Amino acid sequence: MMNPRDRRILVITCFGHFMSHFNMLVFPAVVLPLAGRLNMDMAQVLGISFWMYLLFGLTALPWGMVADRWGAKSLMFLYYAGAGISGLFAAFWIDAPAGLAVCLAAIGLFSGIYHPSGLGLISKEMERVSLGLGYNGMFGNLGLALAPLMAGVVNWLWGPRAVYLVLGGLNLLGVLLMIAFPLIESGRAKGATSEEENGLLGAFLILLVAMMLGGIAYRGATVILPAYFEIKNQGILQGLSAFIGTGLSSNLVATTVTSLVFLLGTVGQYTGGRVAERFEPRLCYLVFHAVTVPAAFLMALAWDLPLVVLALVYFFFLLGMQPIENTLVARFTPKRLHHSAFGTKFVLTFGVGSLAVKMVGAIKMTWGIEAVFPALGMVSMALVGVVVLLIRKTSPIRSAFTDKALTGK
Repeated sequence: MMNPRDRRILVITCFGHFMSHFNMLVFPAVVLPLAGRLNMDMAQVLGISFWMYLLFGLTALPWGMVADRWGAKSLMFLYYAGAGISGLFAAFWIDAPAGLAVCLAAIGLFSGIYHPSGLGLISKEMERVSLGLGYNGMFGNLGLALAPLMAGVVNWLWGPRAVYLVLGGLNLLGVLLMIAFPLIESGRAKGATSEEENGLLGAFLILLVAMMLGGIAYRGATVILPAYFEIKNQGILQGLSAFIGTGLSSNLVATTVTSLVFLLGTVGQYTGGRVAERFEPRLCYLVFHAVTVPAAFLMALAWDLPLVVLALVYFFFLLGMQPIENTLVARFTPKRLHHSAFGTKFVLTFGVGSLAVKMVGAIKMTWGIEAVFPALGMVSMALVGVVVLLIRKTSPIRSAFTDKALTGK
């Protein structure tokens, strides 16, 4: 059971996590419609989003440092208002590639506030950190799941401009939520013992490398998945069209299937949070990443329903490892610097991970879209090796220290 204050924290942070991923996953769902509307190649349209994904990650550390100094409340207001207004401007500039790129970059800039602010708030203020991160991760995955579905349906009915009008309005709802559920920070985590202050710096540096590789796999997989399904799931489209009748578009079917895949990832997030509470998080982290490797390679060979099944496995574990990973960030860093620690994480996972957008475009142009997931599988193989190094580096870890790092007691 959670106390009322912890539930209030989760209300604010869960909606924030939902919107941060929603903001990032709307664009991949309209890549092919925009390519037709703007008369551009798919790789060129993907390039429009580069600065959005870069700033989403690159600004995480400065936002985290600000949150450590002044708290998360004002930054969460700025996040909702800035992303909402930027989304409305993106709708206005939908037919101008340069203007759209600027608006998307602004969405990325303001959305970058959430992870260091929201996750730091959970790790510093809540009692059951892993469970709180698990619930929070579920709502992030709901954002992943509903973004392509919403974008696909709205684009089908009214076009890409309406997609960004909806995105802007949903972000502005966050401002109302902050007013309805005022956030009060206790400040109880500002102090630190000398043992906490030292943290486990070497382990955290190794974890940063693992998280950077995970960010490349995550961004590369999520940015390409709707278009990948649209190209490789023609059998599913034909079957549904024969059963339902005419009127279905390949984009609508692809974005709906993408949403179903990410929706199962929500179960993966909850599972990750629970196993991180019950078992050693480092071993759970290793297992979750290891399962993604064969699934990624097999996705290059599959079509239609087998491809969907493999994608369900791949994203269940790729997304389910995130609460485990965030638990390790909390374990290996001093509590008073948790906002900055999460900021550092997301500079690498989303900032460096944004290079996956360029990587995916280059792979598609050179070897074809089927080569994308094997390349991501090779990234995950390297990641598994880094996690093995992390386990060797931190074994054994003094249980007294880890309990203190996670609970602050």
